[in-house]
Amino acid sequence: MRVLTVIPARIGSSRLPEKPLRSIAGEPLVSLVAQRAVNLGVSTRIVVAADDARVLEAVTHLAVDRVLTEPHHKSGTERIAEVLQRPEYAGIQCVLNLQVDQPFLPRDAAEGALRMVESGFAIGTAAAPLDPVHQSDRNIVKVAVGKADQAERFARILTAIEMASGGDEFLHHLGVYAYTREAVLQWVGLPECVAEHTERLEQLRPMANGMSIGVASIDCVAPLAIDTECDLQRAQCSQIHIKDQSRKSA
Repeated sequence: MRVLTVIPARIGSSRLPEKPLRSIAGEPLVSLVAQRAVNLGVSTRIVVAADDARVLEAVTHLAVDRVLTEPHHKSGTERIAEVLQRPEYAGIQCVLNLQVDQPFLPRDAAEGALRMVESGFAIGTAAAPLDPVHQSDRNIVKVAVGKADQAERFARILTAIEMASGGDEFLHHLGVYAYTREAVLQWVGLPECVAEHTERLEQLRPMANGMSIGVASIDCVAPLAIDTECDLQRAQCSQIHIKDQSRKSA
């Protein structure tokens, strides 16, 4: 299966301004994510799709394609749909969406999302065990998975009943999607739903319109996603610690 990994990068993030260009250990986040995509080794081709030329300039040293997309897109999926309509990607049938806030995504998550598509889902994603301390953190997206690995509900905030039960049925959703070409184009053609705006979760649109999402459950601690200034500081500290440990062992 030919897989195109697309890293959609929007410069105007509200929670972390100019997110793709913010640096960890001196390297722009978009560059770290693109390098992670290369290291995952699951793609035939990798594209950074951004609405700002500065983001594309940050990955010129890597063996990835660069596409300057329209600035009006409301979601990463819409940006990916624009990429797929370019003639050079006409033969691509499966897409992996690696979000720009996921520089530490485990290979199991990417492979799991792709496996969901291979098993028959139009859309696949991945999730890890939910740490109880994150149950009330709205920056952590939760997913409840039902029979046959199908997503039943995505949420940022759990209800009082779900919290009282310990949120045992929920997993920590990871920022990776796989989909068929047809699923991407169908998704962006669907009408927007109220829930996607309320929760700020674009995956609620296909679910509201009858598209099923398969969830690969991986057995590991959820990697740090870079959504806020606090996340960025935590990542900086962890990378400094890793470099210090490397120097001591050298």
